[in-house]
Amino acid sequence: MIRFVAGRFLLFALGLVVASVLIFATLRLLPGDVAQVIAGTTGSPAQVAALRSELGLDRPVAAQYLDWVGGLLRLDLGRSLVTGTPVIDEIAEKLTVTLPLAGLSLVVGLLVGVPLGVLSALRRRRPLGVGVGVGAQVLAAVPAVWAGMLLIALFAVTLGWLPTQGFPIDGWGDPAAALRSLVLPAVTIGVVEGAVLLRFTRSAALGALGADYVRAAAAKGMTLDRALVRHGLPNVMLSVVSVLGIQIAGLVVGAVLVEQLFTLPGVGRMLVADVGRRDLTKVQGELMTLTAIVLLVGFVVDVVHRLVDPRLRERGE
Repeated sequence: MIRFVAGRFLLFALGLVVASVLIFATLRLLPGDVAQVIAGTTGSPAQVAALRSELGLDRPVAAQYLDWVGGLLRLDLGRSLVTGTPVIDEIAEKLTVTLPLAGLSLVVGLLVGVPLGVLSALRRRRPLGVGVGVGAQVLAAVPAVWAGMLLIALFAVTLGWLPTQGFPIDGWGDPAAALRSLVLPAVTIGVVEGAVLLRFTRSAALGALGADYVRAAAAKGMTLDRALVRHGLPNVMLSVVSVLGIQIAGLVVGAVLVEQLFTLPGVGRMLVADVGRRDLTKVQGELMTLTAIVLLVGFVVDVVHRLVDPRLRERGE
């Protein structure tokens, strides 16, 4: 087990290194000059050159990258090129919105995907099972932004049950108001991701229905539904755990888009604004933080899957 965890950790570290190189190199290809943005349209070439020197933008790219990586190792993401504030402080503040949003979205996705996936497998030859399967196909193809607009029109504009946009000024000082502002965004992401999880759960449940242990339980007098829930569901959930890492990545991407739609002050909305301002230091920190979260979740899921699935330990995988 120690060897397995060490191997996965090395892959996690390698993923961070590759991501840092790609993020740093890609941002250098963006058009525009942050020094020119800060100086404004009235800034003279001499002022722009002075700003570039002050910000370190005139140094070799390799030196800039090594300085940035050195800061990452110290958990120092640098300072914003535009505002001068520590990047890590701003990201930490925005994560208090983005992480709860992703967590609630995951809960919604599991509540939608797992029960309906099992139900669709059990009723696969009946109208209910067919309808659930078709509905999952449709929802999986719906863009998150469009789903959010439909939910806003129904639950906020028409029914007036939930707020359409924004987040409380005092943040989580009023937990009830904060949660209400995250309900529609979380459902927007969770329903779409849940539809994908539903299809995977249905496939795993159909495989469990044909397993010998489920058939043996049914042969002893237990109904097929009960046999699946009692004996097959643990194996189905193991399969679900194996894809949660991919689902988490989808949740993070969905949060970036949905925060814009619902004007939530999270990392995704801040990222879009900083790209427009060419604040490379902040954008690097934000992208690296989101990437690290996704890779860390994948690492944890792999380890947990190994711990809870005895078949993997027996095969030495």
